[in-house]
Amino acid sequence: MTRSANLGFPRIGARRELKTATEAFWKGQRDHAGLLAAAADLRARHWAAQRDAGIDVIPSNDFSFYDQVLDMTAALGAVPARFGHDGGPVDLGTLFAMARGTDTAPAMEMTKWFDTNYHYIVPELHAGQRFALSTTKAVDEVTEAQALGIQTRPVLIGPVTWLSLGKAKDPGFDPLSLLSSVLPVYEDLLRQLVAAGADWVQMDEPVLSLDLTPAQRDALARAYAVLSGVGPRLMVATYFDGLRDNTDLATSLPVDGLHVDLVRAPDQLNAVLDSLSADTVLSLGVVDGRNVWRADLKAALGPVETAVARLGGDRVQVAPSCSLLHTPVDLDLETDLDAEVRSWMAFSVQKLGEVATLATAARDGRAAVADALTASSDAAAARRASPRIHDATVTARLADVTPGDAERASPFPVRQAAQRARLGLPAFPTTTIGSFPQTPEVRQKRAAFRRGDIDQAAYDAFLKAETERTIRIQEDLGLDVLVHGEFERNDMVEYFGEHLSGFTFTRNGWVQSYGSRCVKPPVIFGDVSRPAPMTVDWARYAQSLTDRPMKGMLTGPVTILQWSFVRDDIPRARTCRQIALAIRDEVRDLEAAGIRVIQIDEPAMREGLPPRKADWDTYLAWAVECFRLAASGVADGTQIHTHMCYCEFNDIMPSIAALDADVISIETSRSDMELLDAFVDFHYPNEIGPGVWDIHAPRVPPVDEMRRLLDKAAKVLPRDHLWVNPDCGLKTRGWSEVKASLENLVAAARGLRQADAA
Repeated sequence: MTRSANLGFPRIGARRELKTATEAFWKGQRDHAGLLAAAADLRARHWAAQRDAGIDVIPSNDFSFYDQVLDMTAALGAVPARFGHDGGPVDLGTLFAMARGTDTAPAMEMTKWFDTNYHYIVPELHAGQRFALSTTKAVDEVTEAQALGIQTRPVLIGPVTWLSLGKAKDPGFDPLSLLSSVLPVYEDLLRQLVAAGADWVQMDEPVLSLDLTPAQRDALARAYAVLSGVGPRLMVATYFDGLRDNTDLATSLPVDGLHVDLVRAPDQLNAVLDSLSADTVLSLGVVDGRNVWRADLKAALGPVETAVARLGGDRVQVAPSCSLLHTPVDLDLETDLDAEVRSWMAFSVQKLGEVATLATAARDGRAAVADALTASSDAAAARRASPRIHDATVTARLADVTPGDAERASPFPVRQAAQRARLGLPAFPTTTIGSFPQTPEVRQKRAAFRRGDIDQAAYDAFLKAETERTIRIQEDLGLDVLVHGEFERNDMVEYFGEHLSGFTFTRNGWVQSYGSRCVKPPVIFGDVSRPAPMTVDWARYAQSLTDRPMKGMLTGPVTILQWSFVRDDIPRARTCRQIALAIRDEVRDLEAAGIRVIQIDEPAMREGLPPRKADWDTYLAWAVECFRLAASGVADGTQIHTHMCYCEFNDIMPSIAALDADVISIETSRSDMELLDAFVDFHYPNEIGPGVWDIHAPRVPPVDEMRRLLDKAAKVLPRDHLWVNPDCGLKTRGWSEVKASLENLVAAARGLRQADAA
């Protein structure tokens, strides 16, 4: 009979319990046993929640203290030599060192998981690398769940996806050549899982949603020819796009099950059904695992019924489109959320209920869940008819946009000369990316203000004092272009969403971004506009405190779109253009207030790139247009910056150049300036700040390390185009390390100036 299945559950806890426990452990406030106990409690609660929701197939090994790709790296024993691993079991301390770095060993590189805002730790691979099963985590969690009376389907990152996501550390080396060395470790692990009582194992192979090379195709066929004979039944899971030209490959793999994403690619069902091998179980991802909107259950039931009619109920599973890692935990905690908008939404727990309802309908008929189907249809109809969704003024303004609105008045060389004359900066100018430490005192004052314990005047007085103190620190350190610190902001997207129409917010809608870092994305439910200036008063106040240039700090339209839960009833491009016009208004108001440098951050530009190259041009065209629409309403002498981090730039360099920002700052420290190669090979025309301090690692990089990185950059880029900055904002760091690191950063820049003057 048709079964309900889940591919993964949020690991952080409904109230970010994992974050609290992990950070306490890092600070020495919780011991190892306490951390393990907190994790076990979360796993038990999450397994029970899935069982109670009616899920038949419950995942395990989807829990992680940091990242599931890093966990697979540890399981394979692929620990870089700099972490001093002796080849035995990889303990939690080593795992955290790989992710966060140590005083002597830089952290492993981090980048985005496909087109999500989740970050994974990039495996480091080299010729002749040896692998051995080095953790028992996957096996232990199967046993742990069984002790609670719950049978689970453990989840592993598949070997071809793991190798494809890795980075070759030797020139000309192909990571896929390691497949024959990796497969015996997977075999060992699968045998241990069978011995522990696992009858199915979920193998996540999202590379099947990408444009595969012949080598990847061959690797997938070879891998599963080996692994399918080990013992457990294998469910290969794909998501984030359709199989398209990989359909025949995926359906011919000698495995027992295949999961497909019918939310992203509903049109692939018939091709998969036509190609599916006999007796293979088909898992249908019909509930959106990436967004917060309720499913229209009657619509979602259609493909399920089609599959059941073709295959029989025993060969069909109903599931979310992907792991629920990307959605908040439980909507029931949102007691303050607007009732109408809340009625349109579903978080992970509610999505489990939707999956179970669909499986019941497929198994027992629609009449068995008639009330649930009717309630779902009523909610969908109410949302479509709500007058809060569409704004005629916004529609009219979009219609009036012309191509000229997305063009600067003059080409970059003309603007560069005007900006240099106006700003008077030294060679290798220094700056930061925007935020400064959000200390416990800052967070406590914000919470007190929101509770009503202090009034607006008292809160503003505190923020002004913090802003002035931060400006004085920057002046004393010798930074050239200052920022105000963003102490009034809770999050770089949430803050702007709070000041724009068409957005709503949750109290506990947290999702994991990386490690213990969680974000609470705004929810875009309607047309977007800017009722009033959002940052101008704080920027004007900060500039009044110093003669040095003060950057106005904004988040770009693509990033606001990508890092929000976006409405699904209109094209994403239309929503992005609405946001771009709102940011354009803010940019022009900042310029009118005397702000000479304005940064419009777009760290999500590369992240939003569709998995398939056939779809890239369409996305990049509207993404670039939206940035330019936001940035192009200013005079030549106003300098526009942007910032990007933790992504591969090589394949979209023409589009990054097309943004036509006067200065771009990028993350390069974790990759030892390797990411800079894209800007070199492309001959990037404008100014650039390659990050020389990895702010996600708890260490103070010495002057000579920063100087080495800058010397490396200066050898391949025009020296008079180089800026000196960290690779991201400083919100999550402490003041002591910030001051020490920035002091070293300024010293490194001055060393370059002195070398040029000699």
